[in-house]
Amino acid sequence: MHHPLPLHDKKKRRHTIMKPPSRIWLSYLCFAGTLIASLVQATEVDNTLLTRDPGGAHWAGYSRSFDEQRYSPLTQINASNVKRLGLAWTLELNNIGNVSTAPLAVDGVIYFAAGLSVVHAVDARTGKLLWRHDPDVAKVAGEKLREAWGIRGLAFWKGKVYAGTQDGRLIALDASNGRLLWSVMTVGKDDQRYITGAPRVFNGKVIIGHGGADFGPVRGYVTAYDAETGKQRWRFHTVPGNPADGFENKAMEMAAQTWTGEWWKHGGGGTVWNAMTYDPEFNRIYLGTGNGAPWNQKIRSPDGGDNLFLCSVVALDADTGEYVWHYQTNPGETWDYNSAMDMVLADLTIEGKPRKVMLHAPKNGFFYVIDRKTGKLISAEKIVKVTWAERIDLATGRPVETPNARYQNGETTIWPSGMGAHNWPPMSFNPDTGLVYIPVRELPGYYNDKGIDFKNWRHESGPHFSTGVNPINNIDPPPDAGTSALLAWDPVQQREVWRMPTPGIFNGGTLTSAGGLVFQGDAAGRFTAHDARNGKVLWSFNLGVGTIAPPITYTAGGKQYVSVLAGWTGLIQALGSLTAQHGWVGREHPRRLLTFALDGKAKLPRSAPPKRPVPLDDPGLALDDTKITQGREIYSDRCVTCHGPAAVAGGYAPDLRASPVALALDALDGVVRQGALLQRGMPQFSEISRGELDALRHYLRARAREDLGNKTATGPGPSVR
Repeated sequence: MHHPLPLHDKKKRRHTIMKPPSRIWLSYLCFAGTLIASLVQATEVDNTLLTRDPGGAHWAGYSRSFDEQRYSPLTQINASNVKRLGLAWTLELNNIGNVSTAPLAVDGVIYFAAGLSVVHAVDARTGKLLWRHDPDVAKVAGEKLREAWGIRGLAFWKGKVYAGTQDGRLIALDASNGRLLWSVMTVGKDDQRYITGAPRVFNGKVIIGHGGADFGPVRGYVTAYDAETGKQRWRFHTVPGNPADGFENKAMEMAAQTWTGEWWKHGGGGTVWNAMTYDPEFNRIYLGTGNGAPWNQKIRSPDGGDNLFLCSVVALDADTGEYVWHYQTNPGETWDYNSAMDMVLADLTIEGKPRKVMLHAPKNGFFYVIDRKTGKLISAEKIVKVTWAERIDLATGRPVETPNARYQNGETTIWPSGMGAHNWPPMSFNPDTGLVYIPVRELPGYYNDKGIDFKNWRHESGPHFSTGVNPINNIDPPPDAGTSALLAWDPVQQREVWRMPTPGIFNGGTLTSAGGLVFQGDAAGRFTAHDARNGKVLWSFNLGVGTIAPPITYTAGGKQYVSVLAGWTGLIQALGSLTAQHGWVGREHPRRLLTFALDGKAKLPRSAPPKRPVPLDDPGLALDDTKITQGREIYSDRCVTCHGPAAVAGGYAPDLRASPVALALDALDGVVRQGALLQRGMPQFSEISRGELDALRHYLRARAREDLGNKTATGPGPSVR
């Protein structure tokens, strides 16, 4: 990782004749020189650096510093000269799937994870790969491989890199060579929990949560471990368990009063799958909690209740994990309105008084300003179209919900959808402009629980969403079903300052700087620098593929760089034509790490232009209507999450209408039942029978013929959707 200078002793001893040193002694001198140089050059990443790095040389935390502002004090690249920004180098990531990670940069080395939690270290000046650590997730994840799409971030502390793995491990690596230092399993082997979020480090501890509340009866928790040894220090559950078993603490006893029925049989949810923020001023860790398990409150808590701590910000003592306060954005959540989005710390002047606040834009479409000392709500306003609630009552802090928002009549269409007005791609805050830069989307959500037996409902097996509402996830949404934008928001006045439309409904996380800039990637494959004051586009670069990963900036050798991971990735595959419209096809388009600097002259490697998959037909296959119907059900239960509704892939996993593998039953068997592509992220489904696989093949060929316009007597037309 480091390049030590040779040791030279230029002092001459006048009265002593020195013998030539032995080779062993020379080897020792070289080793000592390397060690000394490493110690001199290595930066101590600890509470001090993560609290305040005024030079901005490093991006050592998920959002650079503890405050999660994603703000850099660097000004070498600024609004006046950003037009000179050019590509310094690119690293092509072959045979890699997910690239949604926010990288880290320490001492001129970039660290990131890609694919199945594979951690990389790269020289920031040259793009040379220094080391790579593969935790072999595909070999051990089992069914957990069906439930997630990679890792969003890493942590760094005193020479160690920390990563969560999809199968639920937390690992610590030597930052100099990638050697595994310790590993702990944070979840149960056969439960539905998995890790995709970034760990956080503080006070010599590393904390991690997990996901899984969409897939089964999961009870959320976070766990803090000793950063040096991996020994567990404390654990905090986010929802109460079975009262008959007793409560872990008074917070769980209090929370249980807000649940009804036998909620613990459904797990409850509340997973901390993404956002956590450490506050050094109050020595607290804030948790952003997720949705209920299942979503539908009529099932898990039939007589209502707030269901703490779902969809909440929860403050804990960072040393002990003891509850301090909470603020719940959606009491009695029933829409998948996570509060698992980033929580940004800032000092603002509000009504003439300085306030230490938290800025929070969860899925539900409101922007919250919260007093982080007390947890009391200061203000909340809509940042997109919101129809589930009229407003947030500032006296109570609770939403004023609209009639039938909870689909009391069995169904409802509301804004925003469960995908959220703001999802996990992080926002940023610039203290110079006083603005927050948020990747937002406008998309409606439809909820229908007609005919569901609430009393006897059970989580069904399989890698599909355990929502407790009727599935509509095999209906292909049109390309114009929603929109997105980069929104600049004034948190003091709670008003929009500017808004720039972005392609489709997915746009990337943001980065802002003292150079007066906002950087963001988008679905069309553009990486753009905006004027932080007014949103004007000052510079843009074609990445060769769409991205939603957040960029970072740092210095190496005194030079400022900007880096971003590009590749079509994440949950985008589940939305069919809504995301397929951008033309990024499976593995035909690149995954890459790109780094920019002023006057960079590197050339981007060629990549395929955007395209749409062309369905394949097998004229010799006589379709069977019964098998088509059965295959459609199998596809809805097992395949839609990755391969898209109505077999229209969103661009991450292959489009099965166009895959030659799906033409032959033996080939399909090898991939689906035998696990031939496990290393590429394709889960194994050994429980599917060969007969069911044949039915799936009939459904896929029916869909292919439908979209090819071949609707002869080989099966139904639009009904196969």
